[in-house]
Amino acid sequence: MPIPTRNGYVPALPMTDTELDHLVQMANDIARNLDVYPDAAARTADHLRRFWAPALRERIVEHRRTGGAGLSDTALAAVASLDA
Repeated sequence: MPIPTRNGYVPALPMTDTELDHLVQMANDIARNLDVYPDAAARTADHLRRFWAPALRERIVEHRRTGGAGLSDTALAAVASLDA
């Protein structure tokens, strides 16, 4: 039986460095594609909320909490808003 958590999801297994690098790259790609808009960070955050699985969002938020290495400015702002 799964262990209940704060958000109702079972915690994911730790992510390898390669998987985390891929996640960061995907967030940066989304942010770069939306950088043409003045509200690019908000649009990026909306995309992450709508299309990323909760476990992936949690992992990228945790990455930002530990410094967010590799995230572009837009991606960093978007992920910060997910953590608000």
